[in-house]
Amino acid sequence: MTRSEALQTIRARKPLLHCISNLVTANDCANLALAVGASPIMAQAPQEMDDIAALASAVVLNTGTPDDAKFTAARLAGAAANRHGIPVILDPVGVGASPWRLENIRRLLQEVHLTILRANYGEAAALLGLSAAEHGVDSLAIPTDAAACAKALAQKLGTVVVLSGAEDLVTDGTTLHSVSGGSDFMRSVTGAGCMLSVLCGAFAAVQPQQPVDAAVQATAFWKACAEKAEPLAHGPASFRVALLDAAAQIL
Repeated sequence: MTRSEALQTIRARKPLLHCISNLVTANDCANLALAVGASPIMAQAPQEMDDIAALASAVVLNTGTPDDAKFTAARLAGAAANRHGIPVILDPVGVGASPWRLENIRRLLQEVHLTILRANYGEAAALLGLSAAEHGVDSLAIPTDAAACAKALAQKLGTVVVLSGAEDLVTDGTTLHSVSGGSDFMRSVTGAGCMLSVLCGAFAAVQPQQPVDAAVQATAFWKACAEKAEPLAHGPASFRVALLDAAAQIL
């Protein structure tokens, strides 16, 4: 389906997005899900992960502000989603920030099959073991550019990768899509990447068998929102509000 058709479907079906978010961006992620037409639930208690994930149309996992309980919840939610055939989106925020976080995200990747992984270049490089002497990448050649990094990570994990930047890249390890546009204001708003991950969940929820299309459409939609919001903004705060308005208005 086209991006417009996907948006119409999201707004008609109001898919439930189970988001294990972080303390910094949870509110913005929930509001964006609502603005685009989805229905967010921000549950993260490990004891209810099986039940919540089974009701959802997509599960979005975010590793910002992590702790042991949140990683446990993410593994349980992701595994439940896999059992029910529900798309799983991972945003490995700050994966290279500490060995503990990297170890836990690697464990998550071993236990959960992802539909889409959205990351920036630094996070993707850390997952490939390029920022330190990591185990498990053995003969993997070091990519020298963003496209090579995205493709290598997609091939390694067997998933669709969205590599965010001034120009966003989407790849399944074979095909590569480039999405340009957006606004420089995005750099002044905390959580723009986290919110894109939620959009990937919304678009994947209505076309679970087409993760590349869902990722490209989500990325293009988010850049269109930024372009619509920029002329209405007087600074970061008004831009943030205009982004949410744009998400509700763009067809």
